[in-house]
Amino acid sequence: MARSNVLSSKCSEYFGVGLTTKKQLIERVEADRGTIVGFLRGLIAAKSPNPPGDTREAASYVGKFLDERGIRYWTVSPDAEKPNIVSNVKFVKPGRNLVMNGHIDVFPVGDGAGWHYPPWGGALVDGRIYGRGACDMKAGTTASIYTYAVLNELREELSGSATLTVVSDEESGGRLGSGWLVDNVPEVKGDCCINGEPSSPYTLRFGEKGILWLRVTVRAPGAHGAYTHLSPNPIKIAAKLATELETLKDVPVPYPSDLAEAISEGREAAEKALGPGGADVMSRVSVNIGVISGGLKINMIPRDCTFELDLRLPPGLSKNDIMPHIRQIVSRYPGAEVEEIRYDGPLWSPPAGEMAEIIRGNARLLGIDPKPIISLGGSDLKFWRERGIPSYYYGPTNHGMGTIDEYVEVEELIHLTKVHLLSAFEYLKK
Repeated sequence: MARSNVLSSKCSEYFGVGLTTKKQLIERVEADRGTIVGFLRGLIAAKSPNPPGDTREAASYVGKFLDERGIRYWTVSPDAEKPNIVSNVKFVKPGRNLVMNGHIDVFPVGDGAGWHYPPWGGALVDGRIYGRGACDMKAGTTASIYTYAVLNELREELSGSATLTVVSDEESGGRLGSGWLVDNVPEVKGDCCINGEPSSPYTLRFGEKGILWLRVTVRAPGAHGAYTHLSPNPIKIAAKLATELETLKDVPVPYPSDLAEAISEGREAAEKALGPGGADVMSRVSVNIGVISGGLKINMIPRDCTFELDLRLPPGLSKNDIMPHIRQIVSRYPGAEVEEIRYDGPLWSPPAGEMAEIIRGNARLLGIDPKPIISLGGSDLKFWRERGIPSYYYGPTNHGMGTIDEYVEVEELIHLTKVHLLSAFEYLKK
């Protein structure tokens, strides 16, 4: 679809005749502050909890924004309730393809108990925008969408191409979202990928810990609750086993030296972004029991008890390194067995790669010097990193991610939008 006359005139209105400067781009974001804030508030109001993962309302909202600007896109839906939006624009000169990625599915909120503002309201209060997904990651997705829209207006100044991916399923691993797109849509691979997952403006995430999810089940004959001599109790065994699995955090990690050096530089920023102790957790295994289930009635000895274990593995450690330790521990408990649910190995891009330096330079231009660190949680960037494509994310502070009263500060939203736009522009001006 050719660029509309409306977009052409808007480009002239904002940028005048001749080459665009970074100063003009910064002024453009400021001029569009109301549009950016309003778009995010509306995106939060478009419910998209995962589970169940139905993002059709949010995808429709994004599609309307692109339609109004004459931007061509297409929808890919391996699962009809989890659509993914893809758009690609080619610029006048040949060059590299920059991918901008953001997800629209968010954590569920249950019945909304404990929230001071409606979780799907997008309330703007005292410089904060409240709602589920405000920081994870509808703010970052807003920055990507806005950046892509402006790049469409500047196509005659840029080289190569840009690809926008607005995806579903990230909160469930991304196999029906970014993972499917990278496998099946050529434009999505690109030469570099950026997104706006929550990181804080003071850190730049160049990698992430691996994810190993396990299900541990303990079985026994079971009996009447008064006949404790007839059967071991799987819940008691599971409790002891879960406690011993905490020792996995002490497994030695041969952390790559170049990553350790970069993270050492960012230790203070990591503590600020992740909370006290976060910098230490980056370099060791973390252990969390997220789900436990067992028993039918108070006066019965259960026949089984199951719990699910979430391990995060730092760079330098793989599933093959940690599983022998796990099996050794489990083998000491009669009736216990372990099965793998999910594994994504730790992945990272060069901490001083080209895009990392571009992002840091543009953040410095705006008064902040973000330090490169490893993310404790996972992201869709793993699908690009596992193919050797440099991938980085720079987003807002984590305020309430996965809990009540999630919010993003308006000034951080505007800051990260400026950094994304300036960085994409600089990368594509080469």
